[in-house]
Amino acid sequence: MAEPPATARRATAAILAKAPIPGFAKTRLIPRLGPEGAAALHALLLERTARAVLAAGFDEAALWCAPDRHAPGLDAVRRLPGLALRDQPEGDLGARMRAAFEAHLAAGPVVLVGTDCPALGPAELAAARGALWDGAEVVLVPAEDGGYAAIGLSRLHPSLFDGVPWGSSAVLAETRARIARLGWRCRELPPERDVDLPEDLEWLLASGRLTAEERARLARHL
Repeated sequence: MAEPPATARRATAAILAKAPIPGFAKTRLIPRLGPEGAAALHALLLERTARAVLAAGFDEAALWCAPDRHAPGLDAVRRLPGLALRDQPEGDLGARMRAAFEAHLAAGPVVLVGTDCPALGPAELAAARGALWDGAEVVLVPAEDGGYAAIGLSRLHPSLFDGVPWGSSAVLAETRARIARLGWRCRELPPERDVDLPEDLEWLLASGRLTAEERARLARHL
């Protein structure tokens, strides 16, 4: 069967995120920012990611929310046109990621992204989508801490998500090894930095990536 023309290709972006609830989100930054400040930073990063996804030109965009789409703190993203909110299922991170791919892959390639990487903008997300359209079965945006900031798939295999040591510095290496065992074509984009720890926050504040409005939102917590 002939491939469809480029104008007929579709792709979905899925964001996996916690609701910005104090004590629930960005807990490793609570010693630096306090529960309210850590939640405020998470809300900022969540909104930033959602806007980047919507600006990247995906055909569909979904925010998979924990504990669910009705949780407090999601009003700002709930109002964004073109973003569908869905509930994350139970299970570890791998099970929740796998569920998002299972829900969307029938419509075309899927790029799944977290909210920890402020440098992941529309251009990077569009490049991930383009790599899948160009024939890659997997695209990765490595994170400097040994994980990855985004993963895109044109097909699914459970081994990419089952039994991965999530939260460790071995995630990226383990994922690369599993992709190699599958024999899938993989494209890696330039690595980016997550904001999870106090030193990451200091980097973000010094990087010039925050807008004046974003800095003002965080100012009282710093």
